[in-house]
Parts: sequence; structure tokens; C-alpha cells
Amino acid sequence: MEQKRFLAIIPARYASTRFPGKPLAILGGMTVIERVYRQVIKACDDAVVATDDERILNAVLGFGGKAVMTSSSHRSGTDRCMEAYRKIGQRFDVVINVQGDEPFISPKQINALKACFDSSETQIATLVKPFDPKDGFETILNPNSPKVVIDKNFNALYFSRSVIPFIRGVESTQWPSKHTFYKHIGIYAFLPEILEQVTSISQGELEKAESLEQLRWLENGFRIKVGISQIETIGIDTPEDLRKAEEFLLNQNDKL
Repeated sequence: MEQKRFLAIIPARYASTRFPGKPLAILGGMTVIERVYRQVIKACDDAVVATDDERILNAVLGFGGKAVMTSSSHRSGTDRCMEAYRKIGQRFDVVINVQGDEPFISPKQINALKACFDSSETQIATLVKPFDPKDGFETILNPNSPKVVIDKNFNALYFSRSVIPFIRGVESTQWPSKHTFYKHIGIYAFLPEILEQVTSISQGELEKAESLEQLRWLENGFRIKVGISQIETIGIDTPEDLRKAEEFLLNQNDKL
């Protein structure tokens, strides 16, 4: 069997309401976007940053990475990935969308995502991580950590900012010990033809309600394969997140 070729595309915008310029923020002596790129390239055949800002473009080219300019009008990183893939002009079997604010993404996580495509039926893949029952119900309740329910074949049934499933007849504080809840990790992989299709469809009611774009895909009949990861990462949305990431980095001891 011919080995599949995987391309990682890293969408990176300069403008951000909560943290302008975060791809170029310094984390442990290196920009956030460089850390993402160096982690991703360890597990993919190639990688490219898709940006709408020349400062990010020049920074990536400066450390020897690949980057392409894309429109500033994209609604999502998925749309930006589609434009970048077209501009690259090379054929890959799978396109992986890695957010540009995930400097601790692990090659092991990317390999878990790639393994989803061992099945010829996989169209889209993503990752989840089980919530640790020791962290308590409040952690699961956090709407900024979307939850996922999956079927027996590891396909996503639904994503929600609410706690799903509801455990009937049990005090909510006891839910973590009664069921394995899954937190969504926002990394996706697509067959190129599927990526083109999902970026051409309009928002649905579920996506509008939850503000989760993957619900648009489910609502239109696409299947999302789920890989399981036990690795905790720290995404950077705010300057406070960057300070936490600095502390996390000091404790990693080269585990990535």
C-alpha cells in the first residue's frame, strides 16, 4: 500500500481581540509560531504557515519555515487552510489544520490523528482527551472546553459547550466518576476533497447556536473520526495564557 502524504497547514492571524500579534509573542526565547511549526514538522511530510500578515510571513521565512499569504477576510482557520492548499499547488493525501496558538502540540498527537486515516472511510479526523475525574465537575462544566460524545466506532456524534451526556439520577458532582467525558482538542485533518466541500457550505443552526464550526460538517452529513490523546496542551488566547505557557515550558523537561 502506498504511504499517505500528510501536509500540516498552520493558520496564523496577527489581529486578535484578546491578544494582538500572539503568533509573534516570545515563549522561551522563540516565537509561538516557530514552536508550533517545529513541533508539527516532526510528524508531517511538510508544513506551511497560512497568514494574512507580512510580519508573520517574514518571521516564518526567517527561521527557515514555509509560509503563504492568504486573505484577511476568512471566517475561520479552515477557510484559510483551503486557500493555502490551493496556493501550494501540490497534491497531498491528507491536510492537517493545526492552530497557530498551540506551541505544545505533540508529534504523538499528530500521529494519533494520522492513524485515523488508516481507515479508507475516514473523511475528517480530530482528537479528544478524556477529562481527568480528579479535576472535578467544574472543569467539565467550562464552556470554553467543548465536549464530544462518540459512537462505538469512534465517530463523533455531537460537540457541545454544554456537558454531554447528561447523567440522569446522579448528583452532578459525581458525574466525572460515573462516565468518561471527552474534551475536544481543536486539531483537524481532512481529505483534500472533503476540505474543499466543507469550506463551501453555509453555516447551519447548530454552528450558530454553539459557535463550533465542526457542527456545520456533522449537520451536512460528514463523518468525523476521533482519535484519543492523553496529552494535555496549553493553547494561547491571552497574555495570561502566555505566562502560564512559560511556566508549563519550564516543567516540560524536554518531554515533547
